[in-house]
Amino acid sequence: MPNSIIKSPKSKEFFSGVSAVLPILIGVVPFGLIFGILGLEAGFTANQTFFMSSIIFAGASQVAFVKLVSSGTIPFITIFSVGIINLRHFLYSASIAKYLAHLPTPWKIILSYLLTDEAYAVSIKRMQEEKENTAFYHYHLFGSGITLWLTWQTSTFLGIVIGQIIPEKLNLGFAIPLVFLSIIAPEIIKYKSHAMCALSAGILAIFLSNLPLNLWIIFSSIFGLVIGVLFDKRPKKSQQ
Repeated sequence: MPNSIIKSPKSKEFFSGVSAVLPILIGVVPFGLIFGILGLEAGFTANQTFFMSSIIFAGASQVAFVKLVSSGTIPFITIFSVGIINLRHFLYSASIAKYLAHLPTPWKIILSYLLTDEAYAVSIKRMQEEKENTAFYHYHLFGSGITLWLTWQTSTFLGIVIGQIIPEKLNLGFAIPLVFLSIIAPEIIKYKSHAMCALSAGILAIFLSNLPLNLWIIFSSIFGLVIGVLFDKRPKKSQQ
């Protein structure tokens, strides 16, 4: 490959994005493997499990989707719950939009699909710090995003292969909520408002667990969000 291509601003940004996200893949690979296994355990076919990683492409949302569908939750509640989990992507988009406003629509569509937690984390840092090559920021996000996408699809596929070998009597379905908890635990302990949100939603969910159609999911989620917002807006003096 000619050096002029390797050293071009576009290639520089692309491979910078790839290298920036590589350390994060240490946690992505096992999570993808687990999801591939659990998808089969929850009753999804190999194709359904694999294409879920391609269509939804959001680890936490996929785990929630598998858990809700496998427990017989009605479609509306499933879609609503997955949508709530993905609301953070609106914040990502708002934060990164000014760096990508000059792009044509096809580029924006591609990058919006690849905009995940990890890709956003490494690329927004680059965009905020780097003052040169501002016209090629999107190549950094494309590099980090496509690397994460390929890794997620590959690890999900390998998980499916492993899941077809593992005996059904092992019943690994119990690991779905454990995986989900491992995802949200760092956020819960990081902020008091997040902890209050999770605690209040969890307590209400216990009391409402007998509601029909799994409506406890919606009511407890909304209640937890309200409590978290109210706690976050308290005067700082009163929080001390």
